[in-house]
Amino acid sequence: MFAQLLPVDGSTPVTLNRPITVVGRSPAICDLPLENTSVSKLHCILVKTDGLIYMRDLGSTNGTRVNGQRVLRGALLPGDQISFSGSAYRVHLGPDQDAPVEPSTNGVGKSDGKIAKDHDATDPRGTKSDVRMISDSDILHGSTPGQ
Repeated sequence: MFAQLLPVDGSTPVTLNRPITVVGRSPAICDLPLENTSVSKLHCILVKTDGLIYMRDLGSTNGTRVNGQRVLRGALLPGDQISFSGSAYRVHLGPDQDAPVEPSTNGVGKSDGKIAKDHDATDPRGTKSDVRMISDSDILHGSTPGQ
């Protein structure tokens, strides 16, 4: 899965190449260092899995916001906006660069701009969807349920 964070300010996009990306202020520890004093040294982690990006705040002082709402953890959908104390990004997900891209004509799969919850999720068409739960242990060990 190809995943990018597109800065809202129009600066250079950030490609998420690793299965787990640590976001924070510390360039020595973080995969995505942000030069902002309001960002915590270890702010959050982003995990690429199952065609989504799962995020978990790491107890940051100023929090992580998705579509303007402060969240501790959840799944990011294409088009969602994630912000870390003033650094805002739009989520872009797509097939791997080598995979052929098939155009969609029915609009299915477009994000309604809401974050998927850990349970009882609803897709943009208003039907229940099967969202897998992940635990902190799964994130830290790089695995997901069912693997």
